[in-house]
Amino acid sequence: MDSKKTVLVSGGAGYIGTHTTVALIEAGYDVVVIDNFSNSEASALDGVEKIVGRKVVFGEIDTCDIKALRGVFERHAFDTVIHFAAYKAVGESMDEPLKYYQNNLVSYMNVLEMMKEFKRPNVLFSSSATVYGNAEELPVTEESPRQPATSPYGNTKQIAEDILRDCCAAYEGFRGIALRYFNPIGAHPSALIGELPSGVPNNLVPFITQTAAGIRQSLSIFGNDYNTPDGTCLRDYIDINDLARAHVAAVDRMTDGRMQTRYEIFNVGTGRPVSVLELVTRFEKANGLKLPYRFAERRSGDVPAVWADTARANKELGWKAERDLDDTLRSAWEWEKHIRHIQ
Repeated sequence: MDSKKTVLVSGGAGYIGTHTTVALIEAGYDVVVIDNFSNSEASALDGVEKIVGRKVVFGEIDTCDIKALRGVFERHAFDTVIHFAAYKAVGESMDEPLKYYQNNLVSYMNVLEMMKEFKRPNVLFSSSATVYGNAEELPVTEESPRQPATSPYGNTKQIAEDILRDCCAAYEGFRGIALRYFNPIGAHPSALIGELPSGVPNNLVPFITQTAAGIRQSLSIFGNDYNTPDGTCLRDYIDINDLARAHVAAVDRMTDGRMQTRYEIFNVGTGRPVSVLELVTRFEKANGLKLPYRFAERRSGDVPAVWADTARANKELGWKAERDLDDTLRSAWEWEKHIRHIQ
């Protein structure tokens, strides 16, 4: 394996990790995946292997275990790490902040510590639009001020960005890119990998597909009295395959010397706001289904509206979101039918 063309993907069995692993392999990279399956399934890697037509190098590792992590760095040569491994449920983070700070920050600092020790230069961090909080101006650009986090989960993203910025400033040869994701949805067109939440989904689309599959009695739309065109929240929903391609573009940029500074930030979204209610009705229309849904009280921590200005990513990464929203919503339903064995 050429270390320049090899990427370590932590949390690579998760939703974004699996799709990014596929995109990297299809772009000619070798990938080493590590995951502890705390919020993912080993079967997800089977799906990856079926899509790419070969075995994926994998280690069952908890990135909070620095000794185990050091072993990965000793065994494999790679110049780049994409760090996905983190807990991500906003509500749970409000109830269990220590769990989130411990896992999300210790695991991340362990990775950076190993990067420094083994002189591996490139870190790609999975950040989030949550860092913008309740933005004063929309769409948000990378220069938009970060608002105080509305959850410990969101705060771990802000802190991790700052840690990466400081490491890039302090350590010779360190380069970092933070990708701020908006709302990833959908599944791979093959329906072999997709979003697989454990328990009750925290994200809208898995709740929609589970309602369509009859697993949930009805869908709750939290709040219909926001100051938006139809009263429901506005979000920027990005196809998971487009998001995966953004990671490849960022890795390309780090490895071929095009970074203008040692630490860069990019918004990864579509730039198009879609309301929660519109997403539900678009799903129904795209798949020829009717969903039982009701309006519920607003949910704490939800901002009324956020969507991305993607001009920087479009120009500097040479990347833009391409997938049609209806195709994305069809892929989400195909994936749900695949895992539930629904015809």
